[in-house]
Amino acid sequence: MPKHAHSPSPALTKHHKVALAGVAALGAAAIAFSAVPSSAETIVTGAPRTAANVAYGTQQIKDVKGTVTDQLALQNVKVEAIAAKQAVATASLAHVAHVQHVAVQAKQQAAQVRAAAQAANRSAERPQIQQVQQVAATTYANNLDGWIRQALDIMKAKGIPGSYSGLHRNIMRESSGNPMAINNWDINAINGIPSKGLLQVIPPTFSAYHVSGTSWNIYNPVANITAAANYAAHRYGSIDNVNSAY
Repeated sequence: MPKHAHSPSPALTKHHKVALAGVAALGAAAIAFSAVPSSAETIVTGAPRTAANVAYGTQQIKDVKGTVTDQLALQNVKVEAIAAKQAVATASLAHVAHVQHVAVQAKQQAAQVRAAAQAANRSAERPQIQQVQQVAATTYANNLDGWIRQALDIMKAKGIPGSYSGLHRNIMRESSGNPMAINNWDINAINGIPSKGLLQVIPPTFSAYHVSGTSWNIYNPVANITAAANYAAHRYGSIDNVNSAY
């Protein structure tokens, strides 16, 4: 036998085989124990939980969030629209108020202008009225001389030109100084409007050129003279320029 040859291993006994089987079982148990998860959750045998469920839940959360955001955005739009309408309404009311204010001011100014114009007219008429009143208060003789003088004072107050001589000359030619004279034969008489009074005035002319403050009776001496002198002033410039039938 060689010097370094190994001696054959002794055969395993039944006791040794049992011991080895026990060691193997303990090792497998240890490996199985180390593979158990640390959490207390029990793993159920069957199909494992998929990530699809988790993904579905996340999608639902995103959808809810999107819906709330959309609702808030729509609410903001409605609020802004209401605010815009209110702004337009406020601006319209302000414009209407401004227009009304301007109209009121215009009416007030127009009223002031009218009042000023009326005051000016009254101021312009007052001296004439006062002069006529003064004439009326003056005593005149009830004859041709007195009638002419009273008529001249009224004509002066009214701005009607004429002189004593011009009036007297035409009166004497037309009526010889008779205040009740009437012409029943000329063309005016034929037409139904005979000439009447001191200066032989037809009724339409007397009405058209009647001088305010005098009588409306065409036979009234002063009223007849002033109306005739007023007519002559408009047509001839003055009664003084009349030397024949007019």
